[in-house]
Amino acid sequence: MAALLRHRQSRVWRLVRLSVPVVSFLLGFCWAGGMAQWRLADALAVADEGRDIQLVGLINGLPQTFDHGVRFDFLVESVEGIAVDAAGASRMRVPRQVSLAWYRGWRRAGKMANTPRQELHAGERWRLTVRLKRPHGSINPHGFDYEAWLLENGVRATGYVRPATDNQLLASFVPTAGTLIERVRASIRERFEQRLAGRPYAGILTALVIGDQRAIQNPQWDWFRRTGITHLVSISGLHVTMIASLAYALVGWLWRRQPGWLLRLPAQRAAVLGGFVVALLYCLIAGFQVPAQRTLYMLAVVALALWLQRTAAASRVLPLALLLVLLLDPWAVMKPGFWLSFGAVGVLFYIGSSRLAAGHWLVEWGRAQWAVTLASIPLLLMLFQQFSLISPLANAVAIPAISFVITPLALLAAIPGLGFLLAPAYLFTDWLMRFIHWLAYLPWASWQQHAPQSWTWLWALAGCLWLLLPRGFPARWLGGLALLPLLLLLPQRPPAGAVRVVVLDVGQGAAIHVQTAQHDLLYDTGPRYTAETSAGNRVIVPYLQAMGVKRLDGLLVSHQDSDHSGGMTDLLEALPVGWLMRPSPAPQVSVTNVGMSLPCQAGQQWTWDGVRFTILHPLASLSARPSGKSNDQSCVLLIGNAAGRVLLPSDIEAASERALLERLAGDLQADVLLAPHHGSRTSSTAAFIEAVGAAQVIFSVGYRNRFQHPRADVVARYRATGAQLWRTDQEGALIVELAAPPQSGETAETTASDGRRAPLSVTTERRRQPRYWHGR
Repeated sequence: MAALLRHRQSRVWRLVRLSVPVVSFLLGFCWAGGMAQWRLADALAVADEGRDIQLVGLINGLPQTFDHGVRFDFLVESVEGIAVDAAGASRMRVPRQVSLAWYRGWRRAGKMANTPRQELHAGERWRLTVRLKRPHGSINPHGFDYEAWLLENGVRATGYVRPATDNQLLASFVPTAGTLIERVRASIRERFEQRLAGRPYAGILTALVIGDQRAIQNPQWDWFRRTGITHLVSISGLHVTMIASLAYALVGWLWRRQPGWLLRLPAQRAAVLGGFVVALLYCLIAGFQVPAQRTLYMLAVVALALWLQRTAAASRVLPLALLLVLLLDPWAVMKPGFWLSFGAVGVLFYIGSSRLAAGHWLVEWGRAQWAVTLASIPLLLMLFQQFSLISPLANAVAIPAISFVITPLALLAAIPGLGFLLAPAYLFTDWLMRFIHWLAYLPWASWQQHAPQSWTWLWALAGCLWLLLPRGFPARWLGGLALLPLLLLLPQRPPAGAVRVVVLDVGQGAAIHVQTAQHDLLYDTGPRYTAETSAGNRVIVPYLQAMGVKRLDGLLVSHQDSDHSGGMTDLLEALPVGWLMRPSPAPQVSVTNVGMSLPCQAGQQWTWDGVRFTILHPLASLSARPSGKSNDQSCVLLIGNAAGRVLLPSDIEAASERALLERLAGDLQADVLLAPHHGSRTSSTAAFIEAVGAAQVIFSVGYRNRFQHPRADVVARYRATGAQLWRTDQEGALIVELAAPPQSGETAETTASDGRRAPLSVTTERRRQPRYWHGR
């Protein structure tokens, strides 16, 4: 009987053990879903977009200056006198936290925009009149998801401060736990900026102390990526562990020299408490990013074990830290730092679990560096499409310099009265950056490639873990073969005779990538956003690199308006171009990686891989005597194969449309049309729409753009023809594919009916990669 009872109990326990993972998954799914619903409910009503709304609230976080003003997060307390509760609910449904821009010196309609009378500081209470919009960002293949970033940071609306006489500072400081921490961070940043004014690497020291990574200049980020030391110039787990260890040692040393203290609390417990408190304070001052959170929670588990005089198994420390991070922030999984941080520590535990005894410290350090570098390759290629080949050398110098010299000096300099220590800290930083700059520009510094397919990086990650098995394990070399698909399997290109046209989502502007079997053309380069950013370096170059395009055969810039040519300089600095075509006259291009420059004139045509390209406008005579608007000088490109035709008319207006109808009335027909001038009333005449007869019409427009493109009457004209309408602001990037001509004995109908690609298809990025936080 007892044996039967034990047997039944063992079966029950086996069932419980098997059900724990399933129940844990379901609980985690419900927790993440509940948190998502709670955050999405904190939303701005569609009807309130673009309205003038008066808000009262606190400046939350560090305000960030940019070319034309200052940007800051605003914690809303009330809306037009209506109180907002902790969940951000009000009758107007204004979110609890919004991101605002306050422009300086901005002119519109001949009037100067209202500007703040003094610098903004964290913790100030303001009454502001603002205009808001719901979270929205460009959605492109392999592109940065701005809407996800806003969701992660709890920002549920963006907007700007309106000119208003009652924009007023109500309180210079409202003390809360959050504002006190932000004031300390702001004070440190201001003191660093004053002492290091004009120094090129001052932002690095600021980032190491308070985690303000926006203080680092964009070119320096490129150096760090190419040398593999990005993790060192952010608040990494190594920094937090080092500071906690120093505090642990110092508190323990002081405590042991005070007999009275020892009677009240053992030295080890005092040291543990001191180390954890210092680590917590450092993480709070540094912005509490994921790598810092992971390290803090791991230290908390170890500290609790030491306090209770128990052993903390490494196999439990990391999972507990992971659980805490995900409970507090389920969206942490969308941050690259989450995967790289936990992945690196997991790999160190993985290689350490098979060691019976530790070797020489230098050998162990080299082994750890090799393991982390190897295991991070699949993740880095998936997330950023590049990894550093000189990372071991750069880290061998940078880790001791930053962790044991620069960061301690910078942290001490943050203490009032010790600011003089910034001078040696900056001196060491300057020496290190000279070395990093030299490494970064070595021709073989980094490997950059296309975005890998999902299964290839998972297979490669398994191969890396196989390679890291203990010495003597049979056939470890097979793990290296698992890396080959990740490195060698290229993205699929259209077959011969087919063409893919990708209308990128660049905001209010245009950028279209045209790809055939062996050639790549870019039509327009989108707008410039700021002095340092444009569609070129923010959208087009990352997209082309992810698609495996290392060289453009042609670049056609339709005309010189900034929403079509604003990204050209940044694009040409990043990629070589076979030829550059623009309307005449055009300004000279100072870059050297352009094969030749060509004028854009009607009648030019060429064929790539069975796909025809024809320039329809402007006439050579018009280019020789330019007059009027640059829009009427726009290059009009017609792309066609046996499956259909795509017409790209750029910004031509009614006069140019009439000229095209007079010359080519019978040859303007196209299946897909990029609406002229983004759907402006100056274009898309009824006669032009009828002559083209497109079944698919695309509007390349920005979300809630100030021109109100596309205009309602223009949309109505297209809709009256029965055409299907697409908008980049609603659908993200649009992928138009014209299939190759049918094989001998096939027809387009049979090709589509047997499950293969239809002759013409349109795919949208928002529908291809749906996310619950993407607005429509």
